[in-house]
Amino acid sequence: MQRPCGAPASPLPLPLPLAVSLALALSLLLAATATGCGLGEDTESPTPPAGVTAQAGSATSVHVMWEWASDNEEVTGYEVVHEGRPVASVPGTKRMVDVNSLDPSTRYVFTVRARDAAGNISAPSAPVPVTTPDPTPDDREAPTAPARLRGAVDGSRAVTLAWQPAADDMGVTAYDVYQEDTRIHSVGGSETGARIANLRPGTVYTFTVRARDAAENSSPDSDPVDLTTAPAPGDDTPNTAPTDLKVAARPDSVTVTWTPPKADGPVREHQLYLNGEPVTTIVWGAEPPAGRAAYTFTVTDPPGTRFSVKLRARLPDGKWGDLSAQRTAVIPNKQ
Repeated sequence: MQRPCGAPASPLPLPLPLAVSLALALSLLLAATATGCGLGEDTESPTPPAGVTAQAGSATSVHVMWEWASDNEEVTGYEVVHEGRPVASVPGTKRMVDVNSLDPSTRYVFTVRARDAAGNISAPSAPVPVTTPDPTPDDREAPTAPARLRGAVDGSRAVTLAWQPAADDMGVTAYDVYQEDTRIHSVGGSETGARIANLRPGTVYTFTVRARDAAENSSPDSDPVDLTTAPAPGDDTPNTAPTDLKVAARPDSVTVTWTPPKADGPVREHQLYLNGEPVTTIVWGAEPPAGRAAYTFTVTDPPGTRFSVKLRARLPDGKWGDLSAQRTAVIPNKQ
């Protein structure tokens, strides 16, 4: 019969000195190592987050960002701390947060701590000071959209972006970088560029930028820019994403056009994604169209509704290819 974990075997007669030595060795071993019987605990704290920045996004909010911390197990969360008190918390999968409800024209100093599943908390990061700007009473005018967004790939895991300044009646306080409608980075209102890191190799990304003023008015999106990171070393797999995706919105429909990927045979199917979810499969029963393809779907949503659109192709071998860059369609008013 198998013994339960940790249960002693039937005792065997041992000379007393040997028995004492074995007992001492066993107690030292149990104290120094963790075992599958639950005797070990995770007491190692994560490393402090590095690269912490704090940028005033408005008169009452600050955007805090940092680099990933590391842990012997897993980082499960981050805390932003001001004067010894946590003021914001996010899961371990995020590395930025807005701290809101602040006072205008006030200096703040923030640190960031990492936390693991066992409750171990890292030492605080280096402190970062920031001062919120003066309030702008009754400012309801949004900045103009940043112009001429452009980018360059920086290896397999980063890109750099640049744009022309936006204009605002009270002044731009921040620029927010969006990747597929999710804000991933912010810089100050005097900056016109950003470096985006921690990306995946061989992946197409779509970026837009919005300007923001001290009253939290955000501009429309800039024109999008598509960038494909370099493949990982030794990976020569071709990218199979549809290219040159364009959308045209009308009050009652949206038309999508694109160039199918090159493949060893005809590409007869594409899967359409709206707002991150697959909604339909576009199938050509006969020969697929030569050159660019097009598809129109009907909408009944009110003006101002936004649709994030992307798609992928089913390749001749039956597998789905890479997702295309994303485009945003905004339903206009009826004329």
